[in-house]
Amino acid sequence: MSTDRRPDHRSDHQRGHRSARSSHSAGLRHVLTHLITPLLMCIGMGLAYLGAFANPAPHHLPVAVVGSGRSAQLLAQSINDKADGALEVRTVGDRAAAVDLLKHQEIFGAYVGNAHGETGASGGAGTAAGSGAHGASRGVRTPGGADSAGASTGRGGAGGAAGPTRPAPELLVATAGSDTSATVVQKIFTPIAAQQGAPLKVTDVVPTTGDDPTGQGIFFLLVAISIGSYASVAVIGGAGAVLPIRLRAALALGTSFVVGLIGTAFAGPVFHLVDHGLAGLEGMAWLYSAGILLIGTGLHTFLRRWTTLGVMALFVMLNFTSSGGIFRPEMQNGFFAALHSFWNGAGFVEGTRSHVYFDGYGLSGHVWTLVWWLVAGLVTVGAAALAERRRRTAEAEAVANAAAVAAAAVRATVPEPARAPSAERSGGIAGARSGDRRAAVAAAERGVEEEMEEVVGV
Repeated sequence: MSTDRRPDHRSDHQRGHRSARSSHSAGLRHVLTHLITPLLMCIGMGLAYLGAFANPAPHHLPVAVVGSGRSAQLLAQSINDKADGALEVRTVGDRAAAVDLLKHQEIFGAYVGNAHGETGASGGAGTAAGSGAHGASRGVRTPGGADSAGASTGRGGAGGAAGPTRPAPELLVATAGSDTSATVVQKIFTPIAAQQGAPLKVTDVVPTTGDDPTGQGIFFLLVAISIGSYASVAVIGGAGAVLPIRLRAALALGTSFVVGLIGTAFAGPVFHLVDHGLAGLEGMAWLYSAGILLIGTGLHTFLRRWTTLGVMALFVMLNFTSSGGIFRPEMQNGFFAALHSFWNGAGFVEGTRSHVYFDGYGLSGHVWTLVWWLVAGLVTVGAAALAERRRRTAEAEAVANAAAVAAAAVRATVPEPARAPSAERSGGIAGARSGDRRAAVAAAERGVEEEMEEVVGV
């Protein structure tokens, strides 16, 4: 007597359930692993931006008091004593010398005291300077430049024929160098002028263009060029992984030229942030972008999927915060102030300011900063080329050793087959190589898709 066994649907269901659960677990692990990158970006961006911008305060901010007499020296010394390291006050002989220092960015404000009230003001200036420097760390509205001068005539004419009009105290600033620094200086010297019984006249000796009243358009231009550069790294390093390193480097240089052209178009004809010297701006934009792209392309050989995080740390977290585009180093802590002296974003921002507003003063130093970062990119690409050559050599040796071991094992167990025609062997080898190339291209495409998913805008 025979019996038919019914199919065990329950065991099939259990096996399917276990398989689905295993698949879900693997997928969850994959997602959690990739979430590490954006979480690290969040931590890094928070530490960098809040560490650099959360509590700006002057640190040895250079300013000047105009005058050669004892009263000017007493006023400068009083301000220095009460500022407690926030300011570095010097005296200059006349207004023309102060304007020259402002145009060379050696000072960020110059106070021209009331000719009749200067001596008397030195006694009360200390308290005013101390409170002004302490309060300057809080944001205030940008100085009105020539508009602020309108209030200075209010009290002078009140006396009518009673006597000659007293000149109002004047503050000289250069908003093109830093609008925030000019604002801080104005907040410091306004109460000092009040001690003299007159409103403060603010004169902007190096103003910005009319379409960029705060001068911070250069910083946002830096942001646009940086994003175009480091996002291109993911494409060249990922999709271009199957290409020779020299071809990837050539793509990086070509892409940086296009990114520089786009940035120059934004700064000139589109938003009118820069009204002259566009050729020089394009040169600096290309140098800046090429440095980022070459460094990122070289780093991709070593960092792989962590390249985006590494490039963002270098050229966003540490770069934007130390560029001086929002706050100059005199308004930041020592770490970001030190980075400002050699980081590439600072080279671009200060170089553009020098080129556009300050008649090229100090421009060569900023251009050399960008050149050295370009050299660093070339060195990084060279190191990547050596590493990839060694890797290919090691892989070829490993494949050859594995093939030799497999052939030996086959010969030991299986009789040697008849030789295949050379054409068949070459066709088989060509087919294998073609299959390897297709597999490499597919792997590179998967890699760049994952990497592009991790590219996060600022």
